[in-house]
Amino acid sequence: MKRLLVTGYSGFVGKILVSQLNDNYQLNLLGRKPSNLGCVYTHSIDSRSSYSDALSNVDVVVHCAARVHIMDDVASKPLNEFRAVNTLGTLNLAKQAAQTGVKRFIFLSSIKVNGESTSGKAPFTAGDNSAAEDPYGISKAEAEKQLLELGKQTGMEIVIIRPPLVYGEGVKANFASLMRLVYKGLPLPFRAIKSNKRSLVSVYNLVDLINVCIEHPKATNQIFLASDDNDLSTAEMVALMAKVQCKKNLALPVPVWCFKLAGKMLNKADVIDRLTGSLQLDITHTKNTLNWTPPYSVEHGFKLAAKKPS
Repeated sequence: MKRLLVTGYSGFVGKILVSQLNDNYQLNLLGRKPSNLGCVYTHSIDSRSSYSDALSNVDVVVHCAARVHIMDDVASKPLNEFRAVNTLGTLNLAKQAAQTGVKRFIFLSSIKVNGESTSGKAPFTAGDNSAAEDPYGISKAEAEKQLLELGKQTGMEIVIIRPPLVYGEGVKANFASLMRLVYKGLPLPFRAIKSNKRSLVSVYNLVDLINVCIEHPKATNQIFLASDDNDLSTAEMVALMAKVQCKKNLALPVPVWCFKLAGKMLNKADVIDRLTGSLQLDITHTKNTLNWTPPYSVEHGFKLAAKKPS
């Protein structure tokens, strides 16, 4: 039985991932929280730590841990903070993995490597040049580049997965906030935002893709975009949130130009673009290379995202 090292195992994606992997693999877990699903090794992801104990006899590393994107980052030098974990920490782990004979290193990156928006443009593809704009995306892009170079130098197989917004049971941040507002029956002003398209990926589809990438021979040294392959407008998203929570869709048809005007006046054009603009992923390369189709529907993921904590 293969042994895997999973980082970020206590996070949103990691929790579901290790629960799926536990029956088929021996698991080493890198982090700080207890778990009954594998051997836990307490280390930080940084440029100095030694991971020799956690990497012992490991065949594949699945690296999910990261300094995550923060909307209102208060760090004085945010790019340095992101690089410390997402770039330098990742490369430190990967170099030690190669030295100990790890066969494959799977890196959970971000669609922010491609950019922030596809409004007025074609969907992002795996072959696009990096157009990262914020510190988080830049740190991930730098890590990708250095990982692929490390793979060429050492022969360790590199697999990179770039997801967009990930949702499912336990999701937080803006997705959870919008879900709660819909549940409360508030008349939200989003019914007219129906010409944009956003790619999302349920955590269940993302975990399935990661699982495939652990073994698939054609995943070697590839970059894969991940999505549910069913893009939604903002209006469609709100309507589906209402449906899965058995609530009436009380969204109001406020014209899109009103949002854009407000964005200019309040200097929040980037926030408005995330609401009214498009961010689409073309996952043709992922599907064709791996013979993979997202197994779970968008509605399945929305239903689980709507579950209230027990």
